[in-house]
Amino acid sequence: MHPELKPALDAIGSIMLGKPGQIRLALACFLARGHLLVEDIPGVGKTTLALSLAQTLGLQFQRLQFTSDLLPADILGVSIFEPQQGTFRFHPGPIFSQLVLADEVNRASPKTQSALLEAMEERQVTVEGETRALPSPFFVVATQNPLFQIGTFPLPESQLDRFLMRISLGYPPQAAERELLAGGERRDLVDDIRAVLDTESLLKLQARVREVRTSPALVDYLLALVQHTREHGGLRHGLSPRGGLALRRAAQAWALLDGRNGVVPEDVQAVFAAVVEHRLVAKTSGVAAPSAAQLLAEVAIP
Repeated sequence: MHPELKPALDAIGSIMLGKPGQIRLALACFLARGHLLVEDIPGVGKTTLALSLAQTLGLQFQRLQFTSDLLPADILGVSIFEPQQGTFRFHPGPIFSQLVLADEVNRASPKTQSALLEAMEERQVTVEGETRALPSPFFVVATQNPLFQIGTFPLPESQLDRFLMRISLGYPPQAAERELLAGGERRDLVDDIRAVLDTESLLKLQARVREVRTSPALVDYLLALVQHTREHGGLRHGLSPRGGLALRRAAQAWALLDGRNGVVPEDVQAVFAAVVEHRLVAKTSGVAAPSAAQLLAEVAIP
């Protein structure tokens, strides 16, 4: 385990009991400079995970509650006329934060959802003809309710592709839930967490992810997986080049979490489901797309 990152994993793990895999994926997503989509039913700790990440990593935090009447200006900000100066002054919206929690993102209209696209891809926003840079690091954690719940809008494929990973928390194991019931409120415990890393250290760690080596054989394995998704008869289309790059970055971040300077096939397999499944669509309506485990089993390691 990477010595600088182990305290962060331990601190978040003390809040999110019984979820070590999801915590590692969330932290790997941040290190890879991606964005995270957490899809699950209400009440399983989606918001608590975002709060724990912000508190542990010392990130400036803003929460956006997405509703059907939310407007793009509520996210990006707006210019307001100030009579004393006789000029308009821009008031930044909550998107100008290091960790933005887009809570229940699929309860807003597609127009409002699209306000996140430029921010997530370019790490900047254009408001009233002027482009403004966002803070660094910049990390969007969006939560999403299952589509069978009332009042939800499906995220368009172009927006889903902006999320490096999609994870689900699920119910905690019985032993962890017993500890939850016997312990204090999770939100109160989050407030007691002290930041274990500063902004400079986080930016250096993100830069180190790009330096983690991917051997030619590992690149061959990535290519084989990407090509298999494109040729699979059960999928409408396979991974795009951006999806392949996302898979490589996530595997590099996973290797760094383990304290290694090179990616091995097990790193790719560990992040494959979180990176790939929300990017693939079944060819036939009403038929489930092949699972990540199935796709991995069909591609041999070189």
